[in-house]
Amino acid sequence: MDNTDLNKGKDSLKRAFIISWILGLIFYFLEYVARSSPAVMIPELSANLKISTLAVSSVLGTYYYTYSVTSLIAGISLDRFGARYPITIGVATLCLGCLIFASHSIFLGDLGRLLQGAGSAFAFTGCVYLASHGFAAKYLATAIGFTQCVGMLGGSVGQFAVGPMIHGGISVGLFWPGMAVLCGIICVLLYLTVPKEKPNPENKKNMAGILMPYKIVFSNPQSYLSGMISGLLFAPTTIFAMTWGVAFLQHDRMYSYSNAVLVCSMVPLGWVIGCPLIGWISDVMGKRKPVISLSISVMILCFAQLIYMPQMISPIITMLLFGTASGAAMIPYSIIKESNPDKVKGSATGAINFITFGITAILGPIFSRLYGKTLETGIDHEKHFSGAGNFMLIVMAAALIVSLIIHETGQKAEHAQRLYRS
Repeated sequence: MDNTDLNKGKDSLKRAFIISWILGLIFYFLEYVARSSPAVMIPELSANLKISTLAVSSVLGTYYYTYSVTSLIAGISLDRFGARYPITIGVATLCLGCLIFASHSIFLGDLGRLLQGAGSAFAFTGCVYLASHGFAAKYLATAIGFTQCVGMLGGSVGQFAVGPMIHGGISVGLFWPGMAVLCGIICVLLYLTVPKEKPNPENKKNMAGILMPYKIVFSNPQSYLSGMISGLLFAPTTIFAMTWGVAFLQHDRMYSYSNAVLVCSMVPLGWVIGCPLIGWISDVMGKRKPVISLSISVMILCFAQLIYMPQMISPIITMLLFGTASGAAMIPYSIIKESNPDKVKGSATGAINFITFGITAILGPIFSRLYGKTLETGIDHEKHFSGAGNFMLIVMAAALIVSLIIHETGQKAEHAQRLYRS
């Protein structure tokens, strides 16, 4: 085979990976719809599963248990087996989780949400893997940034589009099987389009060799600090905006259902703007820490204004700004990669996902017990809302403190270190 035929073969393979990446984006979009949409149907889920709203929040929180743990498995399986089987198994698992979640059994409700979390863990990691094989290095960052935007857009659609559907009469028992059908179609298309790769001899290692990258990552304190910042920034968006926000605004602030959904959907919509914008600002500055710290400060100010001065600025604008600033939660993903050797970059992504959503899995039940269980009782609603808001402000303040402790890894910091060594 001459060089021309060889180049044509490589170009054809890259096109196949790009087509698969586009289908992977739909997987990532659907994953975020499945993650965020329960926030607009808590009363319906409560009636469907015949449990209290507090119990519903516990069911929804199980998503993050399997998501965090399976993130570690996703990175290893993609490196070891290629993309076709791990990604299609991931979509199939999400599909099964959506189907089971439509049941009237609390056991099956828990199981369905656990499966949704496990399958979703392959979405972002899988898209990054496909993009890295389909795009030239100079376009890879753009492709990953676009991937993040599509996922965040799915989070917004999961609220502002699904909310009216549920409120308009579409039942939980119809919505989730519909999601399962969409996931099933994408599963088949991904299986048919993702190129089958030849096993890499270097990947045929024993278990100790497979886990060595994680040993390197988890031996680095920077990895834990990166995960803590990201997790503490994701918590207010996942626990409040994507789980409890609609219910809190309805009961404590007397918002209509449609207004509460609109306000909360501004947060993931802000991610669509903030993730690429704040990442670009950080790259232009060549620094990570000041961008993270400033973004967290904006988040704190926005949330404090929503709690204590709600009439000052429209809550729609406040939560859009809050969501935009929370896009800084993606910068620690760059820090953890810059803080670890090149050979463990993939495992570093799995590790930070594990820590990030592990924090959500811990804080979610605490918030539910402290404030969720008293949501519908005869209490001072304004005091209840401010108490829940203060919980989130403390979480964000903790993230701000950690952002001041973590070491700078931006290009300017690396340049300064090289000058110091010389």
